[in-house]
Amino acid sequence: MPSQPALVIACGALAREITTLIDINQWSQLRVQCVPAKIHNTPDKIPDAVRSLIHKARDNYSQIFIAFADCGTGGLLDTVIQEENVERLPGAHCYEFLAGSEAFKEMSEDELGTFYLTDFLARHFDRIIIKELGIAKHPELLDMYFGNYKKLIYLAQTDNPELMQMAQDAAVKLNLEYEYRRTNYGELESGLKQFNESVIQWQN
Repeated sequence: MPSQPALVIACGALAREITTLIDINQWSQLRVQCVPAKIHNTPDKIPDAVRSLIHKARDNYSQIFIAFADCGTGGLLDTVIQEENVERLPGAHCYEFLAGSEAFKEMSEDELGTFYLTDFLARHFDRIIIKELGIAKHPELLDMYFGNYKKLIYLAQTDNPELMQMAQDAAVKLNLEYEYRRTNYGELESGLKQFNESVIQWQN
């Protein structure tokens, strides 16, 4: 018989935000396991990585929730979700559920050539974008990757002056117009809250 508490299988890029939400909301019955954030550079690996964690968790957790968006898997993650009979956060990527679906739609329609940062991406921009995409060694790749972008929007989860400066520096490095938007945790928080409520109902 699976033991409690319930499990949230999450993208590593959301680990800090999810653990913060669990702590401040006192969702003590939720635990978190993460797929490494760097897997986003190879999104075709995300579905199998999530499935593997689901299978490993079955013996220990009675309820499982997937804190991922589609994340570039082209619907393959949703195939896993359906086959494994679990639920995930809505949306194509974390920018959408952090900003809110309607707000993100408006931003996308306003400027298609927008690059988005979250707190995580602002904090790790140099490593994930500049180094791992090879731009540090080959600056000519910058225009290949970002030549069609016009704007960088920092979707901030927290009020952190250090991260604000990092996001502004990122916009300068990419030669993009900079915009700041405080989103807090958006639909990430409401999605986790709904899952937590379902866990409580199941336990009762």
